[in-house]
Amino acid sequence: METIKIKYFTDKIDKLTYIDGKSDWIDLRAAEDVDLKQGEFKLIPLGVAMELPKGYEAHIVPRSSTFKNFGIIQTNHQGVVDCSYCGDNDQWFMPVYAMRDTHISCNDRICQFRIVENQPKIVFDEVETLNGVDRGGFGSTGKQ
Repeated sequence: METIKIKYFTDKIDKLTYIDGKSDWIDLRAAEDVDLKQGEFKLIPLGVAMELPKGYEAHIVPRSSTFKNFGIIQTNHQGVVDCSYCGDNDQWFMPVYAMRDTHISCNDRICQFRIVENQPKIVFDEVETLNGVDRGGFGSTGKQ
């Protein structure tokens, strides 16, 4: 089990919890009340900073209910926080775009994250032909 140092920027959000057996994704919460008009962009503070272990990164994505509940989409579709983003002022944020007028209350669960090991170092070997099965070059069906 890994231990991760965490700093909270507010006492108005619930502390992070890992629910064993349910999912290995951990919910993150809005750290302030946010009102957005349709078409507006905002970096929503998540109220935490973490010191991730060397060789690991955090992937931040919306919860499955985020769009339905709040009408927002995450503008970078997936946020990646690497282990160098670990200072006292390195609060995590969720960049969002409002598809409708919306209100998000402080402590609302709006996204989730997981910690993953960095990709290993790789070398690309340029070849003239590959050994795999040719599927037609478009998606899983090979059809356009």
